[in-house]
Amino acid sequence: MKFSVQNTDGKARSGILETDHGIIETPVFIPVGTQGSVKAIEQRELEEIGAQIILGNTYHLYLRPGTQIINQLGGLHKFISWNKPILTDSGGYQVFSLSDLNKISEDGVTFKSHLDGSTHLFTPESVVDIQRFLGSDIMMVLDECTTYPAGYEYAKKSIELTRKWAERCKIKFEKSENLYNHTQALFGIVQGSTYSDLREMSANDLIAFEFDGYAIGGLSVGEPVADMYAMTDICTDILPAEKPRYLMGVGTPENILESIERGVDMFDCVMPTRNGRNAMLFTSKGSLSIKNATFKDDSTPIDPDCRCYACRNFSRAYVRHLFQAREILALQLATIHNLYFYQWLVREARKAITQNRYAEWKLEQLKVLIKQKNVTTQHP
Repeated sequence: MKFSVQNTDGKARSGILETDHGIIETPVFIPVGTQGSVKAIEQRELEEIGAQIILGNTYHLYLRPGTQIINQLGGLHKFISWNKPILTDSGGYQVFSLSDLNKISEDGVTFKSHLDGSTHLFTPESVVDIQRFLGSDIMMVLDECTTYPAGYEYAKKSIELTRKWAERCKIKFEKSENLYNHTQALFGIVQGSTYSDLREMSANDLIAFEFDGYAIGGLSVGEPVADMYAMTDICTDILPAEKPRYLMGVGTPENILESIERGVDMFDCVMPTRNGRNAMLFTSKGSLSIKNATFKDDSTPIDPDCRCYACRNFSRAYVRHLFQAREILALQLATIHNLYFYQWLVREARKAITQNRYAEWKLEQLKVLIKQKNVTTQHP
């Protein structure tokens, strides 16, 4: 994997991330395909809306269908018929959020499957092995994602464990081999809750291991948005300028624009797909709930300025009717539209950075996007 910064405008930057499965232009939004599928949308449609990379989840794919099956069928790209880049997160967040009965030790984390209650152990080494079997282009280290709020002593102990796990992941990664005909990259994950000194400590610890890229984890978990931006600023000030920076699980359009201004290159979030399936649609004029009765005879597109398939072919009245009738097509069209909007947003951000007018462009967008500021960011 190669990364190069093409333009900078303040801390905001546009770049090129090269993988064996294709080039990714940053800033980039990554649709979440937790179980090898982005909900309510086909791979063909993902390509049509301009998705450059998708995310899969190690925890879910390990439990079902299982890494041995995916390996037997040629790896994750072939299994899901997606020939563009794939990023897999380590599953750490899911282990801590979905399993009430997990036990953390120096060795790793023991947890019970949310599917059948069976007991499993994730170690830094096994998580690397699983992602080798999956064959993702970008792999993530195992980390401990603290809840919010987290006490200082606990958060400090957590980053120490995350550092040890990250080092073990890096050693295992360097000793293990690719199982497919493409190279893989490994990203470290900065933790530290909302404590400035712990974020600095975690970032500096990980830089020493010379990962291919760096993620900022443990944010968008309930902390005040001002704290999220402050921690992001601290991390991007420290992390190497020549490596990609990935803010995990974020977020609203407003969150993304503010974080791009702080030097972040990569984002993922379930918000556009989950909100779409619940009839909440993002537009260039703010968000709207398409189930609202005011749209029952509205002949205009969801967003007159949008060029997605849904907006080019269907009216608000029709999409509302589909939701009222509980037709599957409602979920598909809403998902297509929302993901197209997110792809449009980061493309326009990249253009503004290239033209050295990002701050001005961002303020213009926020005048309408501010209507979305109370929408809660959610993780997969």
